[in-house]
Amino acid sequence: MLRLTWVQPEDLIGHELAQAAQDGREPARIAERWAAAGGLPAPDRAGASPHRPSRYLRLLAADLLDELADLPSALAEHEPTDLAAIRLSCGPSAGGDPHPAPGPAYRARLHAAWLGRAVGCVLGKPVEKLPLTGIRALARATGNWPLNSYFTARGVPEELLARYPWNRRSAPTSLAENIDGAPEDDDLDYPLLNLLLLQRHGPAFTTTDVARVWLDELPAGRTFTAERIAYGNLLAGVEPPLTARYRNPFREWIGALIRADVHGWTHPGAPRAAAAQAHRDARLTHTANGVYAAMFIAATLATAATGTADVHTSLRTGLTVIPPRSRLAEAVTHALRLARAHTDFDTVVDELHTRHAAYHWVHAIPNTALIAAALTHADGDFTGSICRVVSGGWDTDSNGATAGSVAGLLAGSPAALPDRWTAPLKNRLATSVRGFDGTGFDTLADLTAALTHRETPHP
Repeated sequence: MLRLTWVQPEDLIGHELAQAAQDGREPARIAERWAAAGGLPAPDRAGASPHRPSRYLRLLAADLLDELADLPSALAEHEPTDLAAIRLSCGPSAGGDPHPAPGPAYRARLHAAWLGRAVGCVLGKPVEKLPLTGIRALARATGNWPLNSYFTARGVPEELLARYPWNRRSAPTSLAENIDGAPEDDDLDYPLLNLLLLQRHGPAFTTTDVARVWLDELPAGRTFTAERIAYGNLLAGVEPPLTARYRNPFREWIGALIRADVHGWTHPGAPRAAAAQAHRDARLTHTANGVYAAMFIAATLATAATGTADVHTSLRTGLTVIPPRSRLAEAVTHALRLARAHTDFDTVVDELHTRHAAYHWVHAIPNTALIAAALTHADGDFTGSICRVVSGGWDTDSNGATAGSVAGLLAGSPAALPDRWTAPLKNRLATSVRGFDGTGFDTLADLTAALTHRETPHP
């Protein structure tokens, strides 16, 4: 029996009921109908429930997904998806004053950013999907707490591993004793795809161009959550941007955020332009806060990329390009305040987990808040940023990758990143994206630099 993750209506409906409650709709009556028919809640941490439902339940789930989509949202005024409406809500100063374009050292910063993204991703991979208690227990068992190096299974008691098993796909390639180059991960595949996007279509690409690159170069099995739904919608003839909304309960999850880096890297000093480019990419799969997360990170990276702004200025600039009354803006602002108020980062993490307990562990809102808190608390330091964010749980590999990208840019060069992080990657990235398997991060920096805008446009 094939139970495909993230696509079956009976598995999507529970997530859509949660999403509807979070984005200002009233799904209670539909939830009652689903429960009365024998429908189950969404799978907790997996993408599919274990048993095939009746044909009736599957058809009912599909119908209810369409009914939920028609419910009005009380938050729609403050959380638009259209770029013009987003900019109107942000005011004329969105993106801040552009910083000077970078000088010849920019290529070294890009190299550090690519390396930082890979290091942070690999650090978080073994503990992806584990609860916060499990991450802390596994690290403490090997004397690696507060977290300061890659996870290892050496010395971990068997009973602890039985209670908190490593991510089964990642442990063979991402524990300290197993790392041999950077293993494939969607958090690293998407930046490669965006290099192809810019090489083929330039910075004026459309959302439809993103779709074309995916269909040409991205294996369907390498997509997850919102990306898998949108991919399936494309194959069914649904056109962008409806691909992001049609039966897609994951449209505010983290997928667009993990695709934002290249948009920021290639617009140093132009956060507004970086955010606009990330918006066109994100609209294929996401709406509202899912889009804002990508715009926020792209603008943050564009600001950090100049070498003239610290992490705090970069994050503040990132906030200016997203609607100030959105849930994401409120969550990030709260996280920044928490990070400044507490010296113990565990306290920050515990408060974030309490505040965002209603959200799924892959949702963009809690994860973006955690990234911002970790970068702020570490003052942009590379090791401090990636270790704090991964130790904070939720989508550990994605968060580690994004924090590593920002902190790598701020570090300024590969030599500024500790050798214990970078040496195991052996300047080699595994991927199923055609033409890139085995590529070095130095080469990726060269390719990115060739696509970088030296001007500061304001589209």
